[in-house]
Amino acid sequence: MITSKSLLLMLTALMIFSNEVIAEAERAAPEASAEIGEQDKYASIRENLKTCFTCHGDNGQSKLGTFPILAGQEFYYMYVQLKDMKTGLRESQVMGPIVANIEKADLKLLAMFFSEQKWPETSYEINAKQSARGQRVIDEGGCTACHLATLKGNSRIPRLANQHPEYLKNTMHDFRNEVRNNAPAMASLLKTYTDEDIDAIANYLGSFKE
Repeated sequence: MITSKSLLLMLTALMIFSNEVIAEAERAAPEASAEIGEQDKYASIRENLKTCFTCHGDNGQSKLGTFPILAGQEFYYMYVQLKDMKTGLRESQVMGPIVANIEKADLKLLAMFFSEQKWPETSYEINAKQSARGQRVIDEGGCTACHLATLKGNSRIPRLANQHPEYLKNTMHDFRNEVRNNAPAMASLLKTYTDEDIDAIANYLGSFKE
């Protein structure tokens, strides 16, 4: 039989235990919050990323040929492009207004985020004749001197391998027609290419297999 004295002792013990649990939770809470804050180094650009995903796909894994794959692209290259779009050195009616009010520190975070994602698999195929022409033009242009034999680039040089052919084709035409002016060497080289050469390069790069 539980006496009044026993009940009082039980309630007192329970209260002490509960207070200790609450105190421990309160002590742990700030640490947990700090840990979460440290883990999300991209907190300041989450809203910007949502905008990016609208065209470039979730995490930059674009499935639309007109929009480049950003996931797994070279960090420094992407940062420079964003910076150039912000300053107008690389004109873009779409991207210019988007990056206009983003600070450089956040542009770096955007580039870093996409560079840390996995490049998606693409399944572009071309026939032997197209492949031979594309490889010949690339070899003659010395493309692998900068983009490497893997055509995956390095730091300041973008990955071209398995990028969408439509985007590559449009970009090369922009260089050749001086619509894009932040890489003079590319513009000079592409002025020597025909439309057929550009088509062959774009299709070869999109279907590239090491």
